[in-house]
Amino acid sequence: MAATFFGEVVKAPCRAGTEDEEEDDEGRKETPEDREVRRQLARKREVRLLRRQTKTSLEVSLLEKYPCSKFIIAIGNNAVAFLSSFVTSSGVWEEVGCAKLWNEWCRTTDTAHLSPTEAFCVFYHLKSNPSVLLCQCSCYVAEDQQYQWLEKVFGSCPRKNLQITVLTCRHVTDYKTSESTSSLHPPFLKALKTQNFKEPPCCSLLEQPNIVHDLPAAVLSYCQVWKIPAILYLCYTDVMKLDLITVEAFKPVLSSRSLKGLVKNIPQSTEVLKKLVTTNEIQSNIYT
Repeated sequence: MAATFFGEVVKAPCRAGTEDEEEDDEGRKETPEDREVRRQLARKREVRLLRRQTKTSLEVSLLEKYPCSKFIIAIGNNAVAFLSSFVTSSGVWEEVGCAKLWNEWCRTTDTAHLSPTEAFCVFYHLKSNPSVLLCQCSCYVAEDQQYQWLEKVFGSCPRKNLQITVLTCRHVTDYKTSESTSSLHPPFLKALKTQNFKEPPCCSLLEQPNIVHDLPAAVLSYCQVWKIPAILYLCYTDVMKLDLITVEAFKPVLSSRSLKGLVKNIPQSTEVLKKLVTTNEIQSNIYT
């Protein structure tokens, strides 16, 4: 046993017995059954973009099929609820595709009428202005599926003349600061942008050494590499389930260039949000 300078007690490394184990691993050859299981699992974990009405796959990437100048992506229940209440309820949006995926944490649904408790990833464009595209993704996209998702959505050579806005949440315990945690009042909003995003953000920027995770990080990294203007609005909250106060923490984003003009009646949208949260609470209640 040994103690690190952090004070934790750890086992000292020992190679006794490991060489024999390594030789056993090397001697164990992959069987045809192993390869078939691996192929089936890889096929099952494949990300597919479909037209949900016809169940047919898109032949090209989503942005090749539906070019846009604004792409708004909501990831997670609270971000999805924000777009549902304040954006999609204010205009006529047409579904243009959905992502079908399976992993250890979720399986997307095929139903036409989605509820807040179901896992889904659906894409819409605004009928009055098809250059505005929107994604509502309440499902978890695993690490090995993120590149597939990006490839199926953006394609191999994405357009440069578009702007991307990503909305998501993390638990406040992931937020790193030198200040006392008692001074934090969740939910609160932070922003992280790519180098080519030139507009002023709607909140303060995310400080180092904080990092972003999962699909939001993959989207932002992709945009940075391809020099696409993109900004991530990250809401730190102490309630990760669908929560009225957490959803309303995204309201400053309504003044951004991407969302300005998409929301027509904020009081009415707030009422839509309250009904959505109430419906979710009823569906989530194990006693009803």
